[in-house]
Amino acid sequence: MSAAPHGASNVEVEVKYDVDDDTPLPDWSSLPGVARVGEPESRDLDARYVDTEAGDLSRAGVAVRRRRGGPDEGWHVKGPAEGGGRRETQWPLGEVSDDDAAPVVPEPILDAISAWARPPFTPLARVRNDRTAYALTDTAGAVVAEFVDDRVRARDERRGAESAWREWEVELGPAAPADDEGRAAFFAAVDAAVTAAGGRPAASGSKLARALGH
Repeated sequence: MSAAPHGASNVEVEVKYDVDDDTPLPDWSSLPGVARVGEPESRDLDARYVDTEAGDLSRAGVAVRRRRGGPDEGWHVKGPAEGGGRRETQWPLGEVSDDDAAPVVPEPILDAISAWARPPFTPLARVRNDRTAYALTDTAGAVVAEFVDDRVRARDERRGAESAWREWEVELGPAAPADDEGRAAFFAAVDAAVTAAGGRPAASGSKLARALGH
């Protein structure tokens, strides 16, 4: 199956936290609008990132990855979005004969990133993640946010450096507050719950940045 010519796009609004291996999960009962925490869902994720040798994508604040596993398996292009957050555009995975071979960027993705970089692209990092996801829902069962507990193993493909860590992410869902004030109050409550559990603001803005030592 080849990638679709036009990817599906959405804006991610999320916060990230660093936590120790034995940090207990937060108590989400004080989050505004959240009535229930869903059952844990395990996801085994394997992401391969690419860039030019000169790092053109990184300089533009753009990440290109091929990810196996999870509900959004496929090719992803992530970059800044107007008004905050990150815009992610996704295409189907396509045929992959060897997970360990260097990813071959499909034509539709090449077209999508042509304003920032052109081939050749080479492996930049590999990020493997044992993820446990929880839906935070309102009284009607709609998803206000998703909380994920990630245990990450990463390799900087160019330096050969390997690292491992645990982190949490909370990403707004379809039933999240739509206004800035509501979102600010929601994330303030998230911060308080995470701090109470022993978490702290993430030192890196993304898993890719941390894999590369940034």
